[in-house]
Amino acid sequence: MRVAVVDYGAGNTLSVTRALQRAGAEVELTPDPARVLAAGAVVLPGVGAFGDCVRKLAERGLDEACREHVGRGGPLLGVCVGLQVLFEGSEESPGAEGLGLLPGRVVRFSGEGLRVPHMGWNTLRVLRGHPVLEGLDGEAFYFVHSYHPEPAEPADLLATSSYGGEFCAAAGRGNLVAVQFHPEKSSRAGLRLYENFLRWARGAS
Repeated sequence: MRVAVVDYGAGNTLSVTRALQRAGAEVELTPDPARVLAAGAVVLPGVGAFGDCVRKLAERGLDEACREHVGRGGPLLGVCVGLQVLFEGSEESPGAEGLGLLPGRVVRFSGEGLRVPHMGWNTLRVLRGHPVLEGLDGEAFYFVHSYHPEPAEPADLLATSSYGGEFCAAAGRGNLVAVQFHPEKSSRAGLRLYENFLRWARGAS
């Protein structure tokens, strides 16, 4: 099974690609929507501003490729801003529409004395069992972000972490799953997440 890493100038695509290769994947880093649609599984990474990411995806036709891949039942993993763009919109970029694959919006961290961006290692609390998160409850992952999603459907919330309160660290439904942290920067726990995703994707595709 070939895994397509969506290349739209998001910044962290090479590190995600290398991590997937270490996990045993046959990986193609591609900006081509047709190659995304031909893949058995898709990984959507992302760093930077929400609006910039959704604009770059749309300019290349990669937004529709991701929607179509998911609509066909293909497994997709979103990473960091790749989680956020799956939602409908973000406070970071008013007026910019996300992919709308998950209902809800992305909001900025707020709270007296809370430093933003949230950066560093935080513990994952798995709320709902999912094959991609298997064995990862209580593990520490590396986060760098100023915004986080608020899923409109409680069932879409898979895991949380804590920074000035609980926030969404993983979300998903059906063949779609995404995480706010960076597995590729999260040592053995991150590698296990990618291994879990590959195992799940092979069973789903």
